[in-house]
Amino acid sequence: MSLNWAMLDPSRNPVPLPDEHTVLTVEKGAELSLTTPAGSKLKEVGKLVLTEQRLIFVSTNAAPDAPLQSLSVPLLHVISTSFQQPVFGANYFAFEIKPASGGGLDAGGSSGNARAELRFSDRGIDQFIGTLEKVRERAMYMRREQTDLEDSLRDYIFLWGAGSSTNVPGYGVNGVPPPPPGADELPPSYDA
Repeated sequence: MSLNWAMLDPSRNPVPLPDEHTVLTVEKGAELSLTTPAGSKLKEVGKLVLTEQRLIFVSTNAAPDAPLQSLSVPLLHVISTSFQQPVFGANYFAFEIKPASGGGLDAGGSSGNARAELRFSDRGIDQFIGTLEKVRERAMYMRREQTDLEDSLRDYIFLWGAGSSTNVPGYGVNGVPPPPPGADELPPSYDA
């Protein structure tokens, strides 16, 4: 998660990352309350953009000295979420965020997670929460798939990698696979 690091175009819209697509935008009326790991409390009203990779808040306060101008949260850094329905007050979405190293929230050497609360002043929050959870679930699934692929490639490289000096049964000598059968040869254990 990065505080005031979202790259914005001149009209204060977030610049997308490579291969990033916007899923949902709330143009106005999003109120973000953020408690940093050091205990500082920040609160702003602005715009919210949900993409396939991150949740981005952009404050309507464009002052260069504003403490919360933007917040960019990778979906994989959202640790826990909850939908809160207080007796008095508007429903809100609360979530815990793991700060990114060097992202502006871990300044001062404090460790721990940041907490955020999100409220909408002009619409219900139900649709947003449902969409966010689906996109976040998809991002976690894609991350697991990528990790599984990397693990299987690591195994493949180990078995077939160049310079391997191990003899793996059934895989040829020194990790080099046997040559493929010729066009007129049948695979082993098949009868014509």
